[in-house]
Amino acid sequence: MLTTATPPTVQPTPMDTLKGVDTSDKTAVKEASKEFEAVFLNTMLQNMFTGLENGGTWGTGHGADAWQSLLIDEYARSISEAGGIGLAESVERELLRLQEGG
Repeated sequence: MLTTATPPTVQPTPMDTLKGVDTSDKTAVKEASKEFEAVFLNTMLQNMFTGLENGGTWGTGHGADAWQSLLIDEYARSISEAGGIGLAESVERELLRLQEGG
């Protein structure tokens, strides 16, 4: 039996992300923007290390892939905390502009 098609879900907007956020607390926005940059860097670094032979920094064996993933995540967070690539500042400015309704 055929079922009726349901309409696609509505895509969230950046403003949906800010619902329930204390707009007077700028530290939450700064942390969110740093986290966004860390996720972006993680994706970039994961792609950079794809295809490398096993061994080296993450060793060989059953846990090598997990170790590589964890190490790359730490690299991304460290880069972001040390000032990053400038993405966090842009994201922070945009989030603050959205909070102010502009």
